[in-house]
Amino acid sequence: MIHPTAIVHPDARIGENVSIGAYSIIGQHVEIGAGTWIGPHVVVEGHTTIGCDNEIFQFCSIGAQPQDKKYVEEPTRLEIGDRNTIREFCSFNVGTSQDAYVTRMGNDNWIMAYVHVAHDCQVGNHTIFANNATLAGHVHVGDWAILGGFTGVHQFVRVGAHSFCGVGTVLLQDLPPCVTVSGNPAAPHGINSEGLKRRGFSADGIAAIKRAYRLLYRSGLRLEEAREQIAGLAGEHAEVQAFSDFISQSGRGLVR
Repeated sequence: MIHPTAIVHPDARIGENVSIGAYSIIGQHVEIGAGTWIGPHVVVEGHTTIGCDNEIFQFCSIGAQPQDKKYVEEPTRLEIGDRNTIREFCSFNVGTSQDAYVTRMGNDNWIMAYVHVAHDCQVGNHTIFANNATLAGHVHVGDWAILGGFTGVHQFVRVGAHSFCGVGTVLLQDLPPCVTVSGNPAAPHGINSEGLKRRGFSADGIAAIKRAYRLLYRSGLRLEEAREQIAGLAGEHAEVQAFSDFISQSGRGLVR
């Protein structure tokens, strides 16, 4: 399953039924789980762990040093989970000692061409990153989030679960869960109700999240007042709890 032109370091740990394409390079500290397919001309380096049943297409750079001048070749890591699809020309960097020492991507993510995931990013499960979406360092992305093509996310920004970014969005502040945004800079445009329906949220739950959205964005309340009322709403509707927790913990401020 390893093409004769591929270069695989003898210390790399390769699972069962792994396929490695022509001219790909696998470094010394790499571990690749069973059933993963690595296309041609892929470089996997650094202290990188890749789980099972992933597909990584041609010309990707996985586990390279971060684009951070403070990095001094400390043995930081990149961890990729299971069943991810990573399309052509993507670049994922290892973490830095300025954060958790690791960049992580979870399971079942759909990553389209030319996506960049910078150092210390933490990406959840079932996300979709369209072509040319870019995460700066230390970004956190929740489960089921969708980034439209050419979305740019500023360093240290958090992207909430089930949120949706339109094409060409620039995120400079935290995006609460379930909220739809677009523009440069990003502006809110309601909640991702269609996505929530597809994921099994009840009609009552979606209505409660809409109420939380209106309190934050349409009521004219000061942020602290909106937080208090949303926390009360979360006590009545469990679906609002993640929204309430997120806006209470925001460090960079919220998209408003």
